[in-house]
Amino acid sequence: MKKVAILTLNGYFNYGNRLQNYALQEVIRNLGFEVETIVNTTQNEEVQMAYPLKMYKIIKKGPKYLKKIILNKLNKKKVINSGNIRTKTFKDFTHKYIKETNYSISDKNIPNDLSEKYDYFVVGSDQVWNPNFREVTSLYFLLFTEKNKRVSYAPSFGVSELSNEYKSNYKKWLTNFDKISVREDDGAEIIKELTGKTAPVLVDPTLLITKETWLSIAKRANNKPEKGYLLTYFLGGVPKQYSKRINDIAKENNLDIINLGDVGDIETYKTGPSEFIDYINSCSIFCTDSFHGCVFAILMQKPFIVYEREGSSLSMYSRINTLLDKFNLNSRKIENIKTNKDAFNIEYTDTSLLLEEERLKSLNFLNEALEVTKKTQ
Repeated sequence: MKKVAILTLNGYFNYGNRLQNYALQEVIRNLGFEVETIVNTTQNEEVQMAYPLKMYKIIKKGPKYLKKIILNKLNKKKVINSGNIRTKTFKDFTHKYIKETNYSISDKNIPNDLSEKYDYFVVGSDQVWNPNFREVTSLYFLLFTEKNKRVSYAPSFGVSELSNEYKSNYKKWLTNFDKISVREDDGAEIIKELTGKTAPVLVDPTLLITKETWLSIAKRANNKPEKGYLLTYFLGGVPKQYSKRINDIAKENNLDIINLGDVGDIETYKTGPSEFIDYINSCSIFCTDSFHGCVFAILMQKPFIVYEREGSSLSMYSRINTLLDKFNLNSRKIENIKTNKDAFNIEYTDTSLLLEEERLKSLNFLNEALEVTKKTQ
């Protein structure tokens, strides 16, 4: 059996990261390959473990309302403890569902025989090509292996354009990719500008997995309410300008509010990727500024509202724009939802048909890139 290695961000704190890694693994495995994810320590574990403390510091430096509402509930010790428990939950999920290598690499430590271990290397999905995440290296462009072994599946640049300081290296690195795809329209434009190549824009691998399969690895959180609830997932807490309307929607519909991913709600913050799936599937309505939050709302066919992330650049919103455009769901943006009743009105018939088309497109790309004999019909 031929072997495929996935190279992606190895973080034990982000729902979307863990779930896209699992999804890409399963899709490739179902094509008939042995698959494992290479543990990459370029972004070292200390940085990953510090994520909840980083959120605490952002809140501390942020607007007064965040300090007043959140910091009086927290102290640094509690945040660190909560983060440690969360990290363990994410690692437990990884060990159960994702096959990772028993060795690690980094941009400065790539084994000489790495290329010989696998028939193909797939980089993606996630923001592996985002120049703002870390010092940019060639590792995520697979220069350590032969050109015919390099495949990119829907990686994200996370920016709408590259600054001049990065263009020379990115042009050199991208030129050597023939089996190349991206996740956003802006990414395709970047590749076209730098290399002249036309890269297909493919859906995030999480969208290639059916609802039924996702629910098979879902898990009920210990503190999930018995009654109906409005679920929120905002990176860094619910911004003040959104909270009143969210509270109004919940009150009008007799819903509890669960703030998923809010470091100020420590018990909920501890939950892992399996609980993330169940929380979204069971909610009455979902409010989020997260790309993968939107993805799972679509997969679970839930009413949802999309908000632009506070403090983020327009380029960070491009991946959500591409997703909503692709599935004709721009009506889910908060600026297009005029009444609280409208928030619950969503029709998924067309979306389901479009999703099947996107799945076929993506699977055909992988079949061709990985030289699978039998094409997807």
